Amino acid sequence: MSDAPSPQQSPTSSQESPDFDAMTRDIAEVPAVEVIVTVAVNLMSAAAVKLGLTEDGDDHKDLDEARKLVHALAGLLDASTTEISSFHAAPLRDGLKSLQLAFREASVVRDEPGQGPGEKYTGPVYG
Repeated sequence: MSDAPSPQQSPTSSQESPDFDAMTRDIAEVPAVEVIVTVAVNLMSAAAVKLGLTEDGDDHKDLDEARKLVHALAGLLDASTTEISSFHAAPLRDGLKSLQLAFREASVVRDEPGQGPGEKYTGPVYG
């Protein structure tokens, strides 16, 4: 008996490989605002973890990584503010400001006002 796959079997079955056509159809049905908000929420969540704001706290704290995530979030929100309604933008901006303040509080060496993560886009954050 041979262990090689038979002609009916492939090394990767359809259950193992993604259905890219179905994924493309699913993505096509999602409004751009929903994609932007989802990405923003994912960036916020990741930044909160890297700032040590979760139950595990300092276990995952990494301010260098948090800085990058907060900066990316600020850039995304700055670029998309005119594309998404204030209904979506306002809570995201509030979350961003909270993360910027948390970063400022967590930093041993404080950034000058306007130099913190994302402040290039939002203006100085004081806390």
